Amino acid sequence: MSFISDAILRGVTGAFITNSGVGKIGMPAEYSAGIQQAAATGIPALAKLPSDKFGTWLGYAETAIGASLLAPFVSNKLAGAALTAFSGGLLSMYFRNPENTEADGIRPSQEGMALSKDVFMLAIGLALMTKGGK
Repeated sequence: MSFISDAILRGVTGAFITNSGVGKIGMPAEYSAGIQQAAATGIPALAKLPSDKFGTWLGYAETAIGASLLAPFVSNKLAGAALTAFSGGLLSMYFRNPENTEADGIRPSQEGMALSKDVFMLAIGLALMTKGGK
């Protein structure tokens, strides 16, 4: 059963992230700058990167993370670590922008709903890292 659960966790998540990444490669500079600005709310150092290339670089990174999840020769621990780091960055954008949460700072506002779902990717990444085996 472990193989089937691994295939489901890794396959669905990997395909989703790969598709998202491929869609960002070669994006127009104005869209790239907008994504960079949003990303910098969670990780301020990202604001120092060239804004016209940020979206493409992010696209390559997402594609690589998705591919690591889809590649059966990449261990669960390594693929899970990549997914955990990526989703942690997305969740930092969620928690560092007060517009994304209700007054309690946890529950998503309407604006934060798209990012709040990334908690599922964090859970999948942590599960892959901790389950052991290939």
